[in-house]
This record gives sequence, structure tokens and C-alpha cells, in this order.
Amino acid sequence: MQPDRNSHQASQEDRQVQNETTNLQSRGTGRKRGRFLLGSGVTRRSFLGHTGIFTVTSVVAGVVGSSFSKKKGIVQAQEIAQAGNPVRQFNYVQFRQKAFQVRLEAARANQQIEIPPHPTNGDEERYSNKIATDTRGLPHNQQGEVDLKAYDSLIRALTTQNPDDYENIILGGARKLVNPQGPLAISLEGINASQVGIPPAPTLDSPEQAVEAVELYWQALLRDVPFHRFEDDPKVSAAIAELNNLSAFKGPKQNGSVTPQTLFRGSVIYVDESDSSGRTAKHIIPPGVTEGPYISQFLLREIPYNTQVISPLIRTALAGKENDFLTNYEEWLTVQNGGSSGKSIKYDPTRRFVFTVRDLSELAHIGGALFFGAFLILSGGIRAPLNPGNPYLNSKTQLGSAATFAPAHFQALLNLAPSRAIRVGYWQKFYVHRRLRPEAYGGLIYNNLVNKTDYPINSEVLNSTALAQTFSTFGTYLLPHAYPEGAPFHPSYVGGAASIAGVQATLLKAFFDENFIIPDPVVPDPNDPTKVIPYSGAPLTVGGELNKLAANYYIGRGHGGIHWRSDGAAGLALGEEVAISILRDERLGYNEKFNGFTFTKFDGTQITV
Repeated sequence: MQPDRNSHQASQEDRQVQNETTNLQSRGTGRKRGRFLLGSGVTRRSFLGHTGIFTVTSVVAGVVGSSFSKKKGIVQAQEIAQAGNPVRQFNYVQFRQKAFQVRLEAARANQQIEIPPHPTNGDEERYSNKIATDTRGLPHNQQGEVDLKAYDSLIRALTTQNPDDYENIILGGARKLVNPQGPLAISLEGINASQVGIPPAPTLDSPEQAVEAVELYWQALLRDVPFHRFEDDPKVSAAIAELNNLSAFKGPKQNGSVTPQTLFRGSVIYVDESDSSGRTAKHIIPPGVTEGPYISQFLLREIPYNTQVISPLIRTALAGKENDFLTNYEEWLTVQNGGSSGKSIKYDPTRRFVFTVRDLSELAHIGGALFFGAFLILSGGIRAPLNPGNPYLNSKTQLGSAATFAPAHFQALLNLAPSRAIRVGYWQKFYVHRRLRPEAYGGLIYNNLVNKTDYPINSEVLNSTALAQTFSTFGTYLLPHAYPEGAPFHPSYVGGAASIAGVQATLLKAFFDENFIIPDPVVPDPNDPTKVIPYSGAPLTVGGELNKLAANYYIGRGHGGIHWRSDGAAGLALGEEVAISILRDERLGYNEKFNGFTFTKFDGTQITV
């Protein structure tokens, strides 16, 4: 019996591929300032910039131009022709090798990215009682200070990373910690968590932290103010006046001042590249965030979902103090220990558009699919053009599809990205910063003023109008929350929701034309927030409204009382970096002639990936 010729030939080719792979791996790489060599003199820059990775990959692997590529294949064209069949040739083994090589190159390229410094603010080491560290969910004494044995059980698990040690963390109640092992998962696309740097959070005793707290107290006081009333509400005027008197405030301003148009709008924090220590923060206002209505157009339009339509009207909480929580000290302490307040939100039976500060906090309470909704609006609602760099826009013979460069392809990346951003964001939360939540900071303020403790709280918040008005309104110095459960049980810095917003907003700017003017913009009707009316101000672009949507999402978490401004501002930059790394890896696998994804970052600079 004759051996199967194709099987014999395939096994020879497998050995050839293995030999070529071994040769490639044994060549090593040359490093110098982020450049490395592939084979003889091919740099990463030229490799990534080539329009046909198949050709370059094959050269690197010693395939193209060799007797292997010219004489061997699973089925030879000449043999097919001799058999009377049409001439068709596809080298299956070489295609498999291409897939291997792309994955290898993605891994090698990511390995070359240097690990940035990861400085902390030093508070965890500075305070032996861990008052500046997130310890919610662990047992605490009556003063709200953590049981150090329980704290040590948490740190042990985070240090050993042994799954059994996580099961031995000492909790104070029924609520569980949220996914502390999740950041240790290795993503097969995008950057490793340790390769994204953010500046340290403000210290507990700093004016920066005090000012962020003042802003949160004002957000709680203004929860039931409609956004269109920011121009004439007296409490809004008081908030603006106070924030303008605090030099450490880093939020948006116009001509150096906080105004009704900039109040509670979003910002972004990057590491200042001029400081090699990674400690200096660079505060940026993203394009579009302070322009036009406070609420993004992507929260005010119907969402087309195949043959259905999803309404933008949302469930909202009733106005009033009955929907403000954690204002009672025993209730607050119960939640810190992992218990339930026993309370719940009372909802308005009539749904409406996002209209007030409280409405936005309720939207951000859940929020997760906001950017999928924006994607559906872009692709099927306003039919925004695709990014001008899309290789199929000028093709004479082809269209993109779910495989590459069409909305279904983009949808797959968009829905994958949040988990990858959360892995990176949660790594910063659990394994680097462990910053306390605003509700815990409010407890320190309360104990200083009521129980005469001497925690190092900056006087700018202790003497603030916001705190005084909170006491006169709610009868407490605790920070009133819009959510009865308080914050999720993971540390505050960086914001997980902000990381999701950053990664998804960035991807959408890479997929669609960010300069496209949104047609027929609207705002909620001031007289009936179940309706919208036309907006007639300056044009609103896709890019600007995506930036605004990202800012709405993370600031909305602050409106609920669970995040500092800097949590969200740093989270947007972190998510953006994850998106860039996913696009970088994704691009390696394309066969199309493609010059890269070009879009504008949150800092206003244009980048091509």
C-alpha cells in the first residue's frame, strides 16, 4: 500500500515550519530605545509599517524566496492542472505559519514596551491605622478603623497571589470583594497591566484631596438641580464661587475660572512625560467636553437595535433627601463593614431623559452598555461615515464585513475591550494604589468634627461652604450618597467605569469619522423632560460627543458619591492606552493595505496606530 503523499508532504512542511520557528527564536532581538531587530536588520517600525505582513513575516521566517515556498505546498498547482482540475493554489501550512508569526510578533512587540514607574502617594505606609487605604468590606471598629488582622489577610492574598489566600480574607459582613484576582489574568490582546502608568493619587492631607471632596459635597447638594438651571440656581453660584477660591481645583475652566458651562464637566489626567519619576500629573480638558449641552447627544437619541428601537428615556430616582443615603453614622459604619443599609432607591414611575444631576448619577449607577448604544447610533442611527483611513472606502471592488473594517467587526472589538481595560484598571486599584473611597473620607471628616479625632484632613474641606451646607441640609458631615450600598468593594483609584469609557470612546473614534457633525442635535425640554427640543448652538462632532459621553459616565459616578474626580480623569487616560494597544495588536493581522487607525486622543493630539 502506497503512503499518502499529501500526509507525507504535510509532515515534511511541519518540520520545516518548526525549524524556521526555532531559527527565528534563536536569533534573538536587539534593543535600543524601544526598537528591536527581526532577523537581519528589519526593525519593528518597518515591520509594523509594512502594508503586507504576510510577506514580511515570511521573509523573517525564511519562507518567501526559499525552495520551501517555491516548490512545496499541500497541493501543487501543477499536479492539480495535470489532473484536469482548475489551477488553484493555497499554501495551507504557510497560512498557518502566518497566524503563528503574527501572534509571536504581537507578543514580542508588547514585550518591548518598557514598564513605567508606579509611584504611590505613600499614604498606606504613612498611616499605621490604614485610614487612607480602602478597607471597606473588612471589619472595622466603632471609629471606622480597620481590624489590622483582617487588613493583613487582604495584603497577604494580594502579595502571594495564591488563590487559596484570597479565600482566607477576613470579611466584616456578607458583601464580597469585587474581583481582586481579575487583574492577574493575562490578556491575549493589548498591553500588560504593569505597562500602563498613572500618576499617584492626591495624599490624604493634601489640598488636592480636600478640593475633590468639596466638589463631591457640592454634587450631592445639587443632585436635584436640572442642568439647564446651572446658569441661575443660587446654590450653583455658591458652588462655582467656592471652587474658584480653591487653587488646587483641577477641573475645567473658562479663562481661568469655573463657570456654569464648565461646572462638573470632565477632565483627563496623564503622566507628565517630562518627569521620569511618573509622579507629576498633566491635567487636560478633552476636546468637546465643555462645548454645548452638558449631556452627550449619545444619551439623547433613540438606539436602533436591528428591527427594534431602544428608547433613551431612563428610570430616574425621585428627588429629595429620602433618596440620599449613608447620612446616618451607624448606617455608614454598617456599609463599611460589608453589611446592608436595608434601604433602597425610590423611583419615579415616569421615565425621562437625563435632566438633573441625580438623573446622571442613576444612569451611571449601572451604565455598562452606553458605548454599545453609541456604536448603534453611529452605525445605524445617524449613519456616521467610517474613519477616512478605512481601506475599503476607496476600493473599486470590495466592501468590508464582519471579518474586517465594517461595523460588525468593530462591534466585536468594542465589546471585548471593557474586560481588558478593567484588568488594567483593577490592577492599579488592588495592586498599586488602594486609595480610600470618598465615603470613607467623609467618615474621617465626621469623626474629626463630631468625635474630636485628629485625622489629617486639610482645612479647606473642613472650613468649606459645601460642608457647612451639607450639615444644614442633611444634619451630617458624612458625604450623602445616591446609592444605598455606597461604592463597590474595590479601591477607588482608578475608576473602573472611567477605564471602560476611555477604552470604548477611543475605539469608536478610531472606527468612525470623528469630525462628522452630528445632525439634528437636541436637548431635553426644560418644561417636559420626557421630550427633547432642537439644540441650535455650535456644531457638535462625533469625537467631541464621544469625549463628552466618557466624561458624563465617570462624572456621573461622582454625582452618586462613589468616585473622586481624579479617579475618573486617570481612568480615561488608562482606557485610552489599552485601546491603542488593542488596535496595535489587531492591525498586525490584516491583509488589506492599511496605513493605520488615525484619531484624536483625549489630550487633543492626533495619533496613528
